[in-house]
Amino acid sequence: MIVQVIGYLAAALTTLCQIPQALRIMKTHHTKDISLTTYTVLGLGIFLWVIYGIYVNDVVIILANVATFIVVFYIWVLKIKFG
Repeated sequence: MIVQVIGYLAAALTTLCQIPQALRIMKTHHTKDISLTTYTVLGLGIFLWVIYGIYVNDVVIILANVATFIVVFYIWVLKIKFG
């Protein structure tokens, strides 16, 4: 039970931590200090976590990383748009 709670908490925190960055970019349109390379590699890593989650059939890993990927991809798109 405690392991599942830790998993859910980790999933929530890693997903939520990207949202303030996305909101700030939406508000300011400022992306100068955001690295496109970093978000490209991060997005690839998150995508691989999704594949891993599917392989091991872990819904928490899948859902958390799909949600995080969406936010990271959105930041990546904003970086290209406003960069």
